[in-house]
Amino acid sequence: MKLTPEKSCKIRIVLMGVGFTLFFLAIVGRGFWLQVIDADATAARARKQYKRIVPLTPKRGGIFDRNGAELARSISIDSVFAEPLRIEDVDGTVRALSRLLGQSSGTLRKKLTSNRSFVWLKRKMQPEQSARIRGLKLPGIAFTKEHQRFYPNGHLAAQLLGFTGLDPRGLEGLERFYDSQLQGQEGFLVAAKDGRRKGMGASDKVIQGGSDGNSLYLTVDRNLQYLAEKELAKALQENKARAGCVVIVDPASGDILAMANQPTYNPNAFGRFPASSRRNRAVCDEFEPGSTLKVFLVAAALNENLVRPEQLINCENGAYRVGGMTIHDHHPHDILSVADVLRLSSNIGSAKIGKILERRRYFDYLRKFGFGDRTGIDFPGEATGQLRKPELWFEGDLAAVSFGQGMTVTALQLARATAAIANGGLLMHSGLVRQIVNDHGEVVQRNEPRVLRRVVSEQVAGRIRGLMELVTRDGGTGTLASVPGYRVAGKTGTAQKVDPVTGGYSADKRVASFVGFAPVENPRLVIMVMVDEPRSQVYGGLVAAPVFSRIAGQALRYLGVPPSEAEMDPPLPPETMETREAITTGEVQTLQVSEKGLPVMPQCFGMSCRQVLQFMDRLGLNIRIRGSGRVVDQFPNPGETIRYGDEVWVKLEPPA
Repeated sequence: MKLTPEKSCKIRIVLMGVGFTLFFLAIVGRGFWLQVIDADATAARARKQYKRIVPLTPKRGGIFDRNGAELARSISIDSVFAEPLRIEDVDGTVRALSRLLGQSSGTLRKKLTSNRSFVWLKRKMQPEQSARIRGLKLPGIAFTKEHQRFYPNGHLAAQLLGFTGLDPRGLEGLERFYDSQLQGQEGFLVAAKDGRRKGMGASDKVIQGGSDGNSLYLTVDRNLQYLAEKELAKALQENKARAGCVVIVDPASGDILAMANQPTYNPNAFGRFPASSRRNRAVCDEFEPGSTLKVFLVAAALNENLVRPEQLINCENGAYRVGGMTIHDHHPHDILSVADVLRLSSNIGSAKIGKILERRRYFDYLRKFGFGDRTGIDFPGEATGQLRKPELWFEGDLAAVSFGQGMTVTALQLARATAAIANGGLLMHSGLVRQIVNDHGEVVQRNEPRVLRRVVSEQVAGRIRGLMELVTRDGGTGTLASVPGYRVAGKTGTAQKVDPVTGGYSADKRVASFVGFAPVENPRLVIMVMVDEPRSQVYGGLVAAPVFSRIAGQALRYLGVPPSEAEMDPPLPPETMETREAITTGEVQTLQVSEKGLPVMPQCFGMSCRQVLQFMDRLGLNIRIRGSGRVVDQFPNPGETIRYGDEVWVKLEPPA
């Protein structure tokens, strides 16, 4: 049937009405879905469109030594950003900021003319730089506070602490190992904008803060760390050595009191130093222990009742052939007791004791002492050391391992194993963190001393302590390790290094070491010293033993350990972080000046009133004295500029 024009028009009107009705219902349905059913997601999308959220670096927790001295902290510092859509005079802004920011005009112009609503110009600026830019009051240029890691003691314990990046995430050391604990909850900068992506008034930026990270309280003592680093650096300079490390352990608890490395670096400017200076050699480097291993050989043989200290051994007049190789002693010996084998460090005598002990038992004792396995220290990148299974040892291998060749250890492993002798035969777990405290001051984790296992009997450990004391007495190889007034025990070590080119032992490269403890009757400190590639002297008794003596002498006095023997001369006071006295070191300090020619405040902590007056008179500074006793506080702080008109004073208190 043919439709008339009138009916055709009516049908089109009806269809259009139905279409508009369906379209209207669809809009209503979509609106109902967005505003009622899916309201939360819609609101979130809306906030995303009119808000710019910029993550801000959280504040990391601090790192402190065992006495609460600050080793690392986060400080607030300005970061500058731009909102390009709010900048009216791009050329003027570029001219004003280019020199202050140290950026080229082209780079800066590209940032300021972008279509983005937010762009960083420079993060974590110096205060002087920030103040100059703030003074310009440029439209579209704004600031926010971020947190930057700061190490107030400079290079002190640098390899131990590590450092952080810009994030700031821990990149090395304890900063990396405990990053999840130290890292606080992230904060945000929320910037509101209108439909044209411009800020909506002066209050359009809101900072939503996170929470601070947890703080670490270490087992390390800052003063002992300073002593170890100072004496190690001196030894490297005197012996023209390549590198070195020192580990100080409390044998009773296993706590690491100091872990020093040289060469070192400043974590506040870590990028200026080579990667080799940032490595914690005490944990990450392996070396052949040499004669220091003879302590554990004799301990194992005594514990198995296979030898006695007075038992005689034929040392073959300095040459002994075993397993197709000839072993030599540094000085030829005929007949030596087991005690003298250790005291005089006879390789031949040690090889014969190793043969009596046999490879399987000797291997088992080495593993019990912790060699060939990680200590489990809370530090990244720990080396295991190399100790082959006894099934792979030939007769010559057993002899070599008996006097410390053919295997490798770390300085920490050697220090911890010696601590087991010092404390009566118990191998302790060694850690770096005593406790972790949250931002409210609550302890969230406490690490108590932990015994891993008994290695030798208490009686055998006591005998070995006596034999090790003979090493530092007249006639022993470690007499330079002696400390006036204290009984000292230890063992020297000198090991050839492997030549990477030939695969054999180097003719001129050595590792000199000494490990020992004091006082013998009640050991308070175990100190391990390793010097890599010394040139002036190569033997552990000449290179490493004097370092042990200087550190042990100052450390024992710092800890207040009374002397057990009469001294020829009164001891000098220890030079610690708080008592860097010119009188102690014999060094004459001169007045330092800043770049602007202003005097710099020297270090006065620990001085007496008389010393302060003599010291300041020599430097030509006027100073006010408050109190009596020893200096416990000063103004300005050491290293700070003394501005004209500033009051310079020190506060003294009687010693406790």
